[in-house]
Amino acid sequence: MAGPLRPQIVLFGSSIIQMSFDNGGWGAILANLYARKNVDMVAQADIVLRGYSGWNSRRALEVLDEIFPKDASVQPSLVIVYFGGNDSIDAHPSGLGPHVPLQEYLENMRKIANHLKSLSDHIRVIFLTSPPINEEQLRRKLSATQSGRSNELCGVYANALMELCEEMNLKAINLWSAIQAREDWLDVSFTSSVSRRKQGGSEGNIKDSEGSRLENQFALDVNANRICRRFTILSSHS
Repeated sequence: MAGPLRPQIVLFGSSIIQMSFDNGGWGAILANLYARKNVDMVAQADIVLRGYSGWNSRRALEVLDEIFPKDASVQPSLVIVYFGGNDSIDAHPSGLGPHVPLQEYLENMRKIANHLKSLSDHIRVIFLTSPPINEEQLRRKLSATQSGRSNELCGVYANALMELCEEMNLKAINLWSAIQAREDWLDVSFTSSVSRRKQGGSEGNIKDSEGSRLENQFALDVNANRICRRFTILSSHS
């Protein structure tokens, strides 16, 4: 006999989402936390991974109805959305590549948010911004003309998304600011210019404002307000 349906938390985005289930990744930590109700009274929930390396907001919008159909028998309780790292790559002269102009990016994210909110009256949505870029490591691997990435431009997209979320009354986590708040962020968050160390997504680096352990930071009802208020994700992978 099948047990009762559990709430779904869907992680939707590009490779920061896709790789979140790597060993020690923040997605794997969430899955472990919600696997069963524990002594810290964390509720049970299923973590559903919808991560697609290299995607931008334009591509996400094209398949949004397929990934989140309105007629699904079970709708997510919470969706954590990340796009922006690829959108903010410099435009290629050929017109090809993942770059999405800032205003189009914001409109795409607005449409994604509106679609998700239309799925049910109880769904919660959290947006994650672009993380910072380790430009020094990037320059060691590629020339400036080859990389197409800058930390400054990532910040522009991140801050613009935060403004959109404030306008739409959406919860958001500014990864670009939060990661750089650590003096040692270049050392603990990266193994390459855009790849996080395992410790970047580890339990010890997902902190709340009081420094409590991760298990104490999630509400029983998959409460997005509490998730946003009480933890900072120190990972970076666009």
